[in-house]
Amino acid sequence: MLSKFNNTILALLFLLFAAVQLNDPDPALWVVIYLNMVVICLWAMFRTPNKYWLWVSGAAYLVYAVILLPGAWQWIQSPDRSLLFDDLAKMQFPYIEETRECLGLLICVVVIAWQLWKRR
Repeated sequence: MLSKFNNTILALLFLLFAAVQLNDPDPALWVVIYLNMVVICLWAMFRTPNKYWLWVSGAAYLVYAVILLPGAWQWIQSPDRSLLFDDLAKMQFPYIEETRECLGLLICVVVIAWQLWKRR
């Protein structure tokens, strides 16, 4: 019962994430990423998700997160880390957007890892 509740909350959060991406410069990619997570969470509510779908999704998200990691590292080294929450900063510093995207992907990877762990 708790698992269904968690998956419902996660599905709603990822649906919200997808909706927020509609005004992003590259909405198609991020809407697909987050809607895939909605599908995974809904799938887990009613049945056990296909492990191959989970592994492929998780691997793809992890590879993309690693590609964005240099930007996230630049943010970690920056003197003002609060810029991550500033809307105008993403225009001034490209690494802000890369950091946000990297964190979004890492959230997806953590949820997929949890889904895989539940399969055991």
